[in-house]
Amino acid sequence: MMRGIAGVLIVLVAIAAGLAYTALFYVHQTEQALVLRFGEPIRDPITRPGLQYKLPFIDTVIYIDKRILDLDNPVQEVIASDQKRLVVDAFARYRVTDPLRFYQSVGTIEGAQSRLATILNSSLRRVLGESTFIQVVRDERASLMNRIRDQVNREAQGFGLDVVDVRIRRADLPDANSQAIYQRMQTERQQEAAEFRARGAEQAQRIRARADRDVAVLLAEANSKSEQIRGEGDGERNRIFADAFGRDPDFFSFYRSMQAYEAGLKQGETRLLLAPDSDFFRYFNDASGRAPGAASQEKPAGAAVR
Repeated sequence: MMRGIAGVLIVLVAIAAGLAYTALFYVHQTEQALVLRFGEPIRDPITRPGLQYKLPFIDTVIYIDKRILDLDNPVQEVIASDQKRLVVDAFARYRVTDPLRFYQSVGTIEGAQSRLATILNSSLRRVLGESTFIQVVRDERASLMNRIRDQVNREAQGFGLDVVDVRIRRADLPDANSQAIYQRMQTERQQEAAEFRARGAEQAQRIRARADRDVAVLLAEANSKSEQIRGEGDGERNRIFADAFGRDPDFFSFYRSMQAYEAGLKQGETRLLLAPDSDFFRYFNDASGRAPGAASQEKPAGAAVR
């Protein structure tokens, strides 16, 4: 009898434990939960972490992440207002703020991301299509991202979502356009470099011409000065020679003859066919430079004087 009662108690305890296990559930601090009965919510969403209860085998629990989630949007090609084609890589961050509306509208995180991606692409094309390439890339990028975020957030609230941020990772021209722009910039820089070189060559030629002119002027002035000094020297030399000739004609004649001998009788270069008694060699025949026969003529004269 006691064994039968103990077996019944064990069975009752097991049933109670099973009922408790199916009636209790735990909500993690990173999650929020909806309790559904035959697919309809029976109470407010559970947002506080801890142990909760439900009717076993009747109620079901839907867990929804309440952390900030990422939406990686595929790269899109957008045409700006200045007809420039842009390759835009953007992403968004969002969280579920109304679990009930979220469950009733999109159901799952995958469904929410699919709807948000469509909204984000539409907003990107709308906002960036009203802006120029320079505004998107440099001047107004932050304000444009804020406008896109506000537009996406207004539509996402209908799904129980709150869009925290929208960012543009990269907004650039397509590769073909970038290559064409690079080549154009390279051509412009080459033309600019060629222009600088031409200006430099022109300036160098001008400097060389000025230097050559200055050199020619300096040489002409130097030659003129040297000719003037040479002329003055030659005149002074002639005056000295004339004065010396006037003082002692015999010595001057001897000196000039010695110079003529030095210039005319150089070793290995002189070929002369002259008679030994010619006037050129008169100082070789007589130290006083008298012509042959002059002495014999003077002796009778001297004898007559005696």
